[in-house]
Parts: sequence; C-alpha cells; structure tokens
Amino acid sequence: MGEVLIGGMGSLLIGLFLGPKFIEWLRTREFGQQIREEGPAGHHEKAGTPTMGGIVIFVAVTVPFLILTEYRAISLVVLAVALASAALGFADDWAKIQKRRSLGVSGRTKLAVQALIAVGLWLAATQYVELPEVLRLRVIDASIDLGYLYPVMILLVLMGTTNGVNLTDGLDGLAAGASAIVLFAFTAMTFITGGPAQLDLALLCACFVGACIGFLWFNSFPASVFMGDTGSLGLGGAIAALAVMTQTEVLLLIIGGIFVIEALSVLIQVFSFQRFRRRVFLMAPLHHHFEMLGWSETKIMLRFWIIAAICSAIGFTVYQASIS
Repeated sequence: MGEVLIGGMGSLLIGLFLGPKFIEWLRTREFGQQIREEGPAGHHEKAGTPTMGGIVIFVAVTVPFLILTEYRAISLVVLAVALASAALGFADDWAKIQKRRSLGVSGRTKLAVQALIAVGLWLAATQYVELPEVLRLRVIDASIDLGYLYPVMILLVLMGTTNGVNLTDGLDGLAAGASAIVLFAFTAMTFITGGPAQLDLALLCACFVGACIGFLWFNSFPASVFMGDTGSLGLGGAIAALAVMTQTEVLLLIIGGIFVIEALSVLIQVFSFQRFRRRVFLMAPLHHHFEMLGWSETKIMLRFWIIAAICSAIGFTVYQASIS
C-alpha cells in the first residue's frame, strides 16, 4: 500500500516540478498546437498553445515506477505498450509541428504501427505473462475461448481505446481528468486482487493517476499546455494494455464509458451524414456538440468527469463481484 501511494505522489510532484520548465522550453521553440479550421470558432484562439505535454506525463510515470517496481513482467509490458503508443503519438505531434498543419502521421501508418504494438502485446501476454487466450465477460461468470482471434481482439481494444482517449482530448483538462478517473479504477481493481504481480500493476496505475493529476495543474482551463497525441495515444495504450493484463476487455466498455460515448458520437455522426446527409449532433465528438449549445468548457469538463466517475464506479463494482 505504501509504495502505491508513494509512487502516485512521486509522479504528481515530478509533473508539478517539470511542468513550468517544459512549457517554457516548448514556447521558446514555438512547438504550438495546430487547430483544425472546421473546429469550434472559440478554439482558434488556442492556436500556438504548447503541445506534446504528454512527454511530462510519461517522465513523471516512468521515474518513480522504475525506482519502486519489482520489475514484474505484467507491469513492464503495460509500460512498454504505453511508451510505444506515446512514441507513435510523438511522431504524429512532431509531423504536425513540422508541417504547420493539424494533419500528422497518416491513418494507414498509425494502423500499421498499432498492429505491431498489438502483436507485441499479444506475444508478451501469452508467452511471458502466460494469460489464457480467452475473453472473460465479467458481467456474467463466463468466458469465450478466442484462440486465433485473440490477437485480433487485442488490436481492436488497443485501437478503440487509443482513439477514444484521443477523441476525448478536445477540451482543456477533459482527457487528462477522465483518464485519471479510469486509471484510478484500475488502481483499485489491481490492488484488491492482491498478489505481488497485481500490486506491481497497482503501483504503475497509481503513477499514471498521479502524473495525470499533476498535468491537470497546467492543462485545466485555460490550458497552458496540451498533452497532444503523445499523451492521448500513450494513455490510451496504457488503459488498453491494463484491460488485457487484467482480462477486463469487456468491462472496459463500462469503465471507460466516457471514451466509448465520445467515439460512438463520431461514428454516429459520420454514418448519419454519409447515409442520410443529416447530422445527429451539431458537431462531433460529443463535447463539441455541447460547446455549440453554449455550454462553457468548464461545465462540459466537470459533467463529463462525473459521467466517467459513474462508469468507473459501476465497472469496479462489477469487477469486485466477479472475483469474490
């Protein structure tokens, strides 16, 4: 318990300490955010805000974790997937900065890299952690033997989660706060499961929670820095890998409900427009819809955090019931 708390506080303090120096370094080099022209009009004034703040998050996570960890395979795999996803996000952010536009790495390239990450996660889960290739439903006491479909499932979880977090990262503090809530649920889940490996995983989760909260100090409205794809893809990769390692892939639909809602709003909007030439929402993802209705960023952020907390609490309760 003590190491979990120390890890979380250490990550928070490192984030608070590094934040101002890193933001100033980004400003001096003009590493600013490129804003989509089709986005909400109020967002254009955010153009030039320092981005790639996800680097601070991952430094804040990695340093305390590597000092306190017992180097269990299960937690090292999660960290490796998170760092690989963050590296992909960094490449995307860097391409946007170099090209001075909001389009970075192509979708095809992202898919190829995520497929490689998913293969690595599959091999690590089955060879080193020795997880069975099954899908545990958790909501009922049943499981499905996936066999050769197991790596496909991992790829879908990874892509869905990273894209969900990335889509949520559209308002100041929204993605960082929602991710902290979801990762806190995973901290509690791994902690109550017990055992050395799960406690090491709880330590990593706590470091992620602390780093996200520390980042919120600078990312809350009005944001001094954005996490960029470095942060959103990295956090999405961490959450996806945690779901695989705790065999909660189905339960992730509930725990990460806020990310599911945001992703579904985009899918619904695209399908409706392509099929019927009509828009269901004023703008997608969903948080932009409420912006267009006149809600303030702070109101949207807080209410989405509440939804994230409700979803995570329900997911935690179901998980606790499934292991009892």
